Amino acid sequence: MKMKNFFALFWLTVVLFSFFGCGERQSDAEPSSVTPIVEKINNQTLRSGAATVSSTKESTSNKQYSFTAKIEIGKNDVKANTYTGYAALPSVTFEVSDSQNQAGYSETAVNHSFGVSKGGKPHEISVASQAFFDEKGYNAVTYDNKSNDKVLYLTFDCGYENGYTSVVLDTLKEKQVPAAFFCTLDHIKSEPELIARMIREGHIIGNHSDKHPNFSKISRTEMVKEIENCDNYLREHFGYSAPYFRFPEGVYTESALDEIGSLGYRCVFWSLSYADWDTSRQRGKNYAFQTVTQRLHPGAVILLHAVSPDNAQALGDIIDEARRQGYEFRNLTQLP
Repeated sequence: MKMKNFFALFWLTVVLFSFFGCGERQSDAEPSSVTPIVEKINNQTLRSGAATVSSTKESTSNKQYSFTAKIEIGKNDVKANTYTGYAALPSVTFEVSDSQNQAGYSETAVNHSFGVSKGGKPHEISVASQAFFDEKGYNAVTYDNKSNDKVLYLTFDCGYENGYTSVVLDTLKEKQVPAAFFCTLDHIKSEPELIARMIREGHIIGNHSDKHPNFSKISRTEMVKEIENCDNYLREHFGYSAPYFRFPEGVYTESALDEIGSLGYRCVFWSLSYADWDTSRQRGKNYAFQTVTQRLHPGAVILLHAVSPDNAQALGDIIDEARRQGYEFRNLTQLP
C-alpha cells in the first residue's frame, strides 16, 4: 500500500510540474500524446514527457556545435522593397547534416519541462535539463547557468495576433527592455508591420518554424525545411535573420537538437512560464504579476505569450518589480 501511495504522489508531482510552453491557436491540431519518464543525468533527476516514436536509439557522441550570435540586418535603403526599409538579404539553402540519422541520435519525443522555481533559484528540472544539454554539447539553453549576475531574458511566443502585441511593444519601448519574439511564418506573413516594428526597435525575431509541427513527428529533412522557409521569408521581406529557434509546443528529440544545431541555430527553451496562452482562462493582471515575479531567478529565460491580455497589462509592473529586486534584462545575444 505504501508503494502505491508513493507512485501516486510521484505521478501527481509530474503532472503539476510539467507544462506545455506553447499555446498557439491550432484548434485542428492533434494533441501530443505524452507519458512521463524519468532520466538520470549526472546523478540528477530530469523529469520530462516522452511519446513513443519509431526509434529510441541513444545518441552516440557528444558533438560540439559552433555558434556565433550573429544577427543579420540588411543596409538601410529607402528604395528597399521590404517592410523594414532594410535591403533584402540573400536567401539560404540549408544542408541536411544527416537525413537518415545514421549517427543514431535518440528520436524519442521529449516535452520540455522546467518546474516551478522558488526562493530565487531555478527548479531542479531546469538545472538538470541545462546540465544535459551542456554535457551532450547541444546548442540549447533553458536558462543562463554561466553568469553570476542577476540577469533575465524575456521572450514571447507568437502564433497569431490577439490585439495585445502593440501594447507589449509600447511597454518594452517605455521601459527600454529587449525581448525576443518567436514567430511562426503564418504570423510573420499576417502581421508584417508588427514584425517590422519589433526589428526596428531592436528586438529579436526568433524562428518558430513554418507550420508549427511537432518536431518529433517529422523527418530531419522536413525540420530543416521548416526553419529554412521561415528564415528566407524574413530575409526577403524584412532584410533580417537571427539564429535562434524555439520548438513548437516545446517538444523535441535529441535527433532534432543535433540537426538544428548543425544549422548554426541555438535552441531556446525556458525556465519560467505559466499557463498564459489560453485566452478563455485569463485570471487578471495581478495573477500574472504575482506568478511571474514570485518565480524569478538569476539567469531565467522567461516565456510569455503575446496573446494574453493579463501579460500585456502586467508587463510594466513585472519589469519594475524585477528591477527593484536587482535584476537586469538582457538580450539573447548576451547569453554566454
